Formats: sequence, C-alpha cells, structure tokens
Amino acid sequence: MIKKGNQVEIICGKDKGKKGEVIEILKPKNKAKVKGINIVKKHEKVTKEKKGGIISKENFIHISNLKNLETEDKNKKIIDKK
Repeated sequence: MIKKGNQVEIICGKDKGKKGEVIEILKPKNKAKVKGINIVKKHEKVTKEKKGGIISKENFIHISNLKNLETEDKNKKIIDKK
C-alpha cells in the first residue's frame, strides 16, 4: 500500500526508473503526486496574489505505475531474520 511519505520507483512512463517521495494521494482516482516526477508546465495568469507566467510543477501519476520501495526492505529484513 502506497502512503504519503513513502519512497517509490516509477515502473513505466516517461520517468521510468526514477525514485521519489510521495507528496499527495487522491484515493478516489487512485493517483499519487511524487516529488520531482511527472513535471508539467502550467501557464498562470497574473493576479493580485500571483506573479503569473510559466510554472513547472508535479502532476499526478496512477498508482499502478508506482512500485513501493519501503515494503521490499521490510520483507528482506523478515527473510534475513529467519
């Protein structure tokens, strides 16, 4: 199970093989946002609060494209103890 703060690896897509930390999860859509992965450029309008321009930010990626790295480490420790 993938949770916020877990280390994950991308198993398919343009960022295949990269690793990062889960920032946010959307449970109803089965998507997660990973730090430094799936960077997209968004055009922001100028407002009173925001300067505007082209901003790079992370976008959501489907959970089926992620591999949880923390569960593997726990499983290896259990096997080594036996």
